[in-house]
Parts: sequence; structure tokens; C-alpha cells
Amino acid sequence: MGTGGYAEWTRQFKDEDERRRERGDPEWGRGATLHPAVRASVQRFQVGEDGDGANLIAKADRAGDPDYARAVRLFVAEEQNHARLLARLLAAGGAPTLAGHWSDRVFVRLRRLMGLRLELLVLMVAEMVALRYYRALRDGTDDPLTSEVAGRILADEERHVPFHCVRLHASLAELPRPLRRPVTALWQLLLCAVSLVVAADHGAALRRLGVGRPRFVTEVMASSGAAVSAMLGRAGR
Repeated sequence: MGTGGYAEWTRQFKDEDERRRERGDPEWGRGATLHPAVRASVQRFQVGEDGDGANLIAKADRAGDPDYARAVRLFVAEEQNHARLLARLLAAGGAPTLAGHWSDRVFVRLRRLMGLRLELLVLMVAEMVALRYYRALRDGTDDPLTSEVAGRILADEERHVPFHCVRLHASLAELPRPLRRPVTALWQLLLCAVSLVVAADHGAALRRLGVGRPRFVTEVMASSGAAVSAMLGRAGR
């Protein structure tokens, strides 16, 4: 999908919202059994999903493409729904949400200091980590409600990464050619650093879910190659 395809992305986001409404929420009444390490991990990820997205929306508005701005608003709405689902999951397991977490504060401050291109690159770090995390949560838990919630969020995240790659492809094409690959190389270094921090911070939960720290980092980094190829495309040649 090219840079002129944001109207199509808007349609996809709206179609997915309609499917969610028709499907309805998981059966919260069945409750959830959350291992303490997994519960603490989910609480931290819930904080990361929670936010109004006002800064990203404002930058999308300034980009001058109304279709893109509409798509970004729908993306933000999906992220807010993730926060809601995780909060309901925690409540089903008898656990509260957190008021905040240092990792989320760092990401938010970084993103707010930047223009749209750099904000999306930082956001893509979070999305790539989230892909591996929610897959681990879906496949590694023995709690059916947790697995269902993680699976729903993962399906959304798998659409979010290509959406951001489309915008980043166009944005990187605006840079001088010699800068394009170094930018994505620096992005991968940042992704590696963040993956190491997440693996350390969530190590107990990852072990419980059957994914050790080294495997988590290795698989996040392995998945980054396809994202870099999508960001560069012809822009990197």
C-alpha cells in the first residue's frame, strides 16, 4: 500500500472496529488466574497502552494529509482499547492497574521531544517489543481469558506495524540517500537496548511464559529485519 493509501487504512481500521463491536468483549465473568510475575508484567504493559495520543494526533494533523490524520486517530483508539482490555483482565484477576511506570514516562518524554518521523521510530520500538510480548502472553499462559485478551491485542499490533512502516517509508525517502540506512541501523540499536531493558524488567514473567530473556531479545531483533525492509523499500536503494 503506497503513501496515497491512507484512506484504505482508515477503512481497515473502521472495519476492524465494526468487527470488534459485533464480537463483543471476552467473558470477563469467568475470571482470570494470573501468576504474580505475569500480573505485575501485565500491569506495566497496561500503563504503556494507556494514553490519549494527543501529541501524535497533533503531529499527524500538521503533516497535512487528512486521510493519514484520520487513520492515526483510529490507531490511537485501538491502543486505548488495548489499555481497557488489559485493565478488565487485571480486574478479572483481582488486580488493580498502576498509576504509572518509569518505562512509560521515558518513552512519552522521548516521543514528545521529536517530530513525527522520530516519534514514529520510537513508537515502532514499542510496537516491535509488544508483538513478541503479546505472542508470549497468548501462547505461554495457561489462563484462557489471558490468552484470549493477548490474542486480540496481538492481532491489532500485527496491523499497526505495517501501518507505521508505510508512513516511515515515505518519511525516510525525504532524507538524503546516504542517511537512510544509518537511521534504520540506529533504530535497530535502540530496539536492541529497549529489548534488553524489557527482558530484564519482565524476566520473571517471560520465564513463566516459556520465553527466557535471551530468546525474547533474539526474536525481537530477528523480527526487525522485515520492518527495516518495509521502512526503506525503494527509499533505501
